[in-house]
Amino acid sequence: MARTRKPVVEVRRSQRRRRTVSAYREGERVVVLIPDRFSRAEESEWVARMLARLAAREERVQRTDNELLTRAHKLTARYLPDHVGSTASASVRWVTNQNGRWGSCTPDDGTIRISHRIQEMPDWVIDYVLLHELAHLIVPSHNAAFWELVNRYPKAERARGYLEGISAATGLVLADD
Repeated sequence: MARTRKPVVEVRRSQRRRRTVSAYREGERVVVLIPDRFSRAEESEWVARMLARLAAREERVQRTDNELLTRAHKLTARYLPDHVGSTASASVRWVTNQNGRWGSCTPDDGTIRISHRIQEMPDWVIDYVLLHELAHLIVPSHNAAFWELVNRYPKAERARGYLEGISAATGLVLADD
């Protein structure tokens, strides 16, 4: 999802910072950290430069629905080869309205929705969430057969731990599927 609005920028000056400048997103705001000694002109120049760098980085990590569908096909072929027919009709897309789940699916019509909040997470975490939802197309519940499918992914436990850590660090309370 491209950001089209001009971001709110907060400049934080630091007496300890000597030469380095950095920027990061804090919600919808961009925080730019600069040395306290910078003039207003230098501040303006660096804010513009850091906004451009941040936008370029975000553009590089932008992931599309088509890429997600391609990933789903590759994951199915590799980890669920005996169920290719069960997941072949899957529709996969990023969504922005999932606040209580990393992903969800509707087994009846093969629709998978993945929260945009994981777009910038490592590929192995995205793959885990996607494989979790693909497994639900085969086994709708969280029974032993479902977990056997999910645990075919070698980084499943690691990815679950990563997501639990993100949830704990951000205070996000997620419901079980």
